[in-house]
Amino acid sequence: MIKFLIFGLLWQIIGNPFLAILILLVILYFLDRRFVGVFPSFTKPIKRMRNISRLRQQLALNPNEVSSKLELARLLIERKRYSEAHTFLLELERPYEQSAEYWEALGTTELYLGKISEGERHILHALEINPRVKYGQPYLNLATAFKDTDRDKALHYVQQFQEIHSSSSEAFYLLGSVYRSLGRNDDAKQAYDQSLNVYRSLPKYKKRQERRWAVRSWFRKRAL
Repeated sequence: MIKFLIFGLLWQIIGNPFLAILILLVILYFLDRRFVGVFPSFTKPIKRMRNISRLRQQLALNPNEVSSKLELARLLIERKRYSEAHTFLLELERPYEQSAEYWEALGTTELYLGKISEGERHILHALEINPRVKYGQPYLNLATAFKDTDRDKALHYVQQFQEIHSSSSEAFYLLGSVYRSLGRNDDAKQAYDQSLNVYRSLPKYKKRQERRWAVRSWFRKRAL
């Protein structure tokens, strides 16, 4: 109702319904980015590309700068350029052999490149070094990788993830997404419900961080 009132007001002020709709969408986008976070950020990909370009320039001047190479690989994974990221990561095994973040990144690229057994082995190695690396996300990556070929293993990794998280709306949203991909809609609904329950129980300062996951959980639950 409020949206229609704002639209009507904008239409009267501007005199063009299409321009009024465009302005309303821009307003809604900025409100979402400020208070909720459901819509994707338009600026994040631009910043990522700038950082990638900067790191490439640094490596052109100093090819042996391992920290820049690891950061570049991480950004390439975010861009889903797994093959290129994997190539960089293979060059970093010696300096980062004790780093859980390194082995998790290497294993993640291998999962996406279809090298499931190698990816699983390296991610499990990362979890041996630090069971909470990336806040348990590697368990969900493994669950997703095995959801079509070995459902028992996929559910095992989901359960491992559950043991780490109990007070995160985001965690239960991700859990629901994995259950949904496994066709276990009832379990997915329970996970989304738990995401909403956790959100309601959070203190006010924490709700700002978790609100986007609660909103997504609500929509996903409604869609099931």
